[in-house]
Amino acid sequence: MKKALITGISGFAGSFLAEHLILKGNISVSGTYLLEKSLLNLENIRKKLNLVKLDLQDTDKTYNLIKDLMPDYVFHLAALTSPKDSFDNPTETIVNNIVAQINVLEAIRKSNLINTRILVVSSAHVYGSVKKEDLPINEETKLMPANPYSVSKVTQDFLGLQYFLAHKLKIVRVRPFNHIGPRQSSKLAVASFAKKIAEIEKGIRKPILSVGNLESARDFTDVRDMVKAYVLAIEKGKEGEVYNIGSGKSYKISDILNKLLSFSDAKITIEMDKSLLRPVDSPELLCDRAKFSKLTNWKPEISIENTLKDTLDYWRNII
Repeated sequence: MKKALITGISGFAGSFLAEHLILKGNISVSGTYLLEKSLLNLENIRKKLNLVKLDLQDTDKTYNLIKDLMPDYVFHLAALTSPKDSFDNPTETIVNNIVAQINVLEAIRKSNLINTRILVVSSAHVYGSVKKEDLPINEETKLMPANPYSVSKVTQDFLGLQYFLAHKLKIVRVRPFNHIGPRQSSKLAVASFAKKIAEIEKGIRKPILSVGNLESARDFTDVRDMVKAYVLAIEKGKEGEVYNIGSGKSYKISDILNKLLSFSDAKITIEMDKSLLRPVDSPELLCDRAKFSKLTNWKPEISIENTLKDTLDYWRNII
């Protein structure tokens, strides 16, 4: 039986990845988490997992975990993920994301796990402010990180490349575009909209929805489709390569909000809140996934409407 380690297993993508691996069968799944409350995301499969409470910035504990577990697969998902928060706490975001990954890769290297396959999860945010003529974005598009979070992701991405080149670790890198769905942090736009709509429906929030920039466009993929891509990437991806993963369609944030509002009978007023604006924001991110799809035949299967309905229902059920 193969052994998989998911860092950040109780997070948004990590919890769905764990479910997907358990369903696949013939694989034992371990994972690291930081906060007890996040384990709610794993309640349906918790008994089937080996869970370890661990701050990956702790070098010795990270090394001991990997040395003892000797995983066949490492999915490195753990990171601080909010671009907006990264403007407020740039040091925390950059130090956390980089030190955690160095500790994971060093533990694999020092344990001489030369056959372990590693997925380094970067982000489409590394492309930053992309000109209209450069859309859709392929892996050759110039990197223009526009926030501290994306700088941390460029570093994680290139650390993955460096450990492949210098130490021959079996690393595959992916640059996922925006993925959304149930369990996502309400610090991010779509989940924030859904949570607020659910609160308005329950009468615990005034029927006013404060929003930031609605004009930017993003390439959205359901998280359940995204984690299937992660598994294909770690199984079939070429070591040392990087792959964009996304739907190949972009939607204005205003269109996403309108779709969510169409699923509610509540009468809701939209108001601009300047505090929700970022110092700089990419007008559009649109994925060219040709390289990855050619290798794996992956394509998203869940419609944007179903994703948004499931996201709204998730918040309705927990509020």
